Amino acid sequence: MRSLYLRIWLTVVAALALFAAVSGWLVQRHLEQERERIEASVRERVSAWGELMQRSLPPADAPRDEQAAAVHAWSEKLRLAIALEAADGSRIATSASYARRENDLSLPFRRMLPIAFDDGRTLWVMQPRNPRRLGEATFGPEGELPPRAGPRPLGPPWPSLEMRGLPVLPGLPEGVTMLALLAVLFAAVAAGAFPVVRRLTRRLEALKQGVEAFGAGALDQRVAEDGRDEVAALGASFNRSAARIEALLRAHQNLLANASHELRSPLARLKMALAMLDDAPAAEREALQAEIRTNIGELDALVEEVLLASRLDAATPGPSLVQEPVDLLGLAVEEAAHLGADAEGDPVIVRGDERLLRRAVRNLLENARRYGGDAVEVQVHRDGAQGVLAVLDRGPGVPAAHRERIFEPFFRLPGHAEREGGVGLGLALVRQIVERHSGQVACTERPGGGSVFSLRLPLG
Repeated sequence: MRSLYLRIWLTVVAALALFAAVSGWLVQRHLEQERERIEASVRERVSAWGELMQRSLPPADAPRDEQAAAVHAWSEKLRLAIALEAADGSRIATSASYARRENDLSLPFRRMLPIAFDDGRTLWVMQPRNPRRLGEATFGPEGELPPRAGPRPLGPPWPSLEMRGLPVLPGLPEGVTMLALLAVLFAAVAAGAFPVVRRLTRRLEALKQGVEAFGAGALDQRVAEDGRDEVAALGASFNRSAARIEALLRAHQNLLANASHELRSPLARLKMALAMLDDAPAAEREALQAEIRTNIGELDALVEEVLLASRLDAATPGPSLVQEPVDLLGLAVEEAAHLGADAEGDPVIVRGDERLLRRAVRNLLENARRYGGDAVEVQVHRDGAQGVLAVLDRGPGVPAAHRERIFEPFFRLPGHAEREGGVGLGLALVRQIVERHSGQVACTERPGGGSVFSLRLPLG
């Protein structure tokens, strides 16, 4: 069987059937035990009560009017429906309550209990709805009179479903009634469980179809996140994973497309320089060799940045990165000294990968020197629970419309590529490194002209 909803539903039905069977057995066993207990209690009380009645009633040869009067008196005193029959089966006396209940066929509970006297007479007692009441008016709940040899009831009472407060189906035995009730309960729960189980598995089937569509190449495929249960959480998790995979694949596609485009220029220059190298005069050969070295260095830098960008795309923020204390001010001073820039501020300790953070600061400084001139400064300070490193320059600045786009891979401001060079991966790497450290990077305008590139990283 392959359908999950059928397996779940049949499991529920099987568990319910087992529960119903065990419950029925326990109820039946309880009824049997209750029956035996009440039988013993009633037998003892009726035996003692019958002996007392036999002593109290007039003898069998007394006038019938006298016997009837005694029967009516005892019926009112005990509040029981009783009747007395002679040895030949003729009715001597019948209490009013006994006659009323005997003739009313609509009463569902009309069990009559016979008590045989030693003189041949029979006393009939209409059993009350609660057999515990039988004789309590005379003997008390514990039946103080001990059982003695004498009259015995011909048919002991037993607890019924109606006496236990349970519904009774007319014309059916109590055991069949109990089975019928359990069957109705079983059918009701089984019928109610099926739509619930089917709705759950239908959502799982929709999730399965979404996963298959995503695996087939539909990267924009998403699934419903209805509800607040585990299936909805699974759908939300799939959507997050699908969005990240889609973004990662798109980024890789763009990276490869842009990298292949950027590789053409230095490769074309290399081919031209190599083609001219053999026939060039000695005075020009040195310049061509320098051009070749420059193009090789550009290719090497481009490949290194592409590989680093790919590794950062594949990494995840948090514990997957190296986590070690990093002195942000010390790192900024060292990198600024290499470019002849000034660095100052407060000691700030953050946690992360020092090699990657050093690369981010170096890229910011090189970018500021390339586009902002010689007036480059670095400032480090605390801001709440974050450490801030700001690189300031006095260049032409970045237009407001491009302050977010400059962090995209291979994006360069119009005209900058021709004047300053570069491939447009430096700031993109800065953002990737900072985001992998759960931080933010931003570009703002510097008062008086220029730009401010600031890194915000959680304190260590």
